[in-house]
Amino acid sequence: MTLSQKLPHVEIIVLNWNGKDDTIECLRSLDKIDYPNKQISVVDNASTDDSVELIKGEFPDVEIIENETNLMYAGGNNAGIRKALDKNAEYILILNNDTAVQKDFLTYLMRTALSESGVGIVCPKICYYENVGMIWYAGGFVNFFTGNIYHRGLRKQDTKGFDVTDEVDYATGCCMLITRAVFDEIGLLDEKYYIYTEDVDFSFRARKAGFKVVFEPRSIIWHKVSSATGGGITPFKIYHKIRSNFRFIKRYAKWYHWLTFPVVIFIRSVLFTLGRLVKLEFREIRAVGKGFSDSLSRDGGIMNDAK
Repeated sequence: MTLSQKLPHVEIIVLNWNGKDDTIECLRSLDKIDYPNKQISVVDNASTDDSVELIKGEFPDVEIIENETNLMYAGGNNAGIRKALDKNAEYILILNNDTAVQKDFLTYLMRTALSESGVGIVCPKICYYENVGMIWYAGGFVNFFTGNIYHRGLRKQDTKGFDVTDEVDYATGCCMLITRAVFDEIGLLDEKYYIYTEDVDFSFRARKAGFKVVFEPRSIIWHKVSSATGGGITPFKIYHKIRSNFRFIKRYAKWYHWLTFPVVIFIRSVLFTLGRLVKLEFREIRAVGKGFSDSLSRDGGIMNDAK
């Protein structure tokens, strides 16, 4: 029996939508990793560029799953997850296409996944692609009293203080290694979120089912933040962040959290709007208003969604 046969099999899923350059760079970095028992699949969300042809040409061993329409983050990844589960994958790694990975990143993730029973999801330290010494994610946490869903270490220089392996509230969907048992127990990503916060919801469902979500800082990748949605704080991102965060809070907040977080969110939104008004960024202001109005509407708003 070879070393690769002894190690658990990992299916790596990379989601692509008109991101051929990023995806190809990501696949080139995956080509160099030292974990042997793996299979890479690219799920293409109905790209209109020549992504599929280019990927097939350079990476003939990569399986490509072609969706007929853009199923967004949750739907696109779910298509890949279903295929991986059908192939009896022991672990599934979801990885953004706008990333580059360290050679041993998956080895460290797997070591932590196998280190103790009950570990369901493991996530790496993620730094900015353009500034490799600055952290984007060193663990995810939620404060229901303020409605704040946040990354530990965001935009801080990487130091030894962020090198502790520990449990966190949620793994970011940018990169998370998930044992098959989690999917068997709780199902797939919730496609109601459309885009954003589905990773937080998935992590909370896993934790509710008794699985641990663990941050492993020895595993490192680099992320080109928000490249698929235009980068920065766009109206698209503002609108969908508001809607998805509201859906998540409605699902998981306790009654006493509702005494505080609406006030905090209102103040934060007013300050954000005033800042955009000074810059005459009216599209961003409209996105804030539409995000809140659509979330709270009686006719189809997420506040009326069934759990």
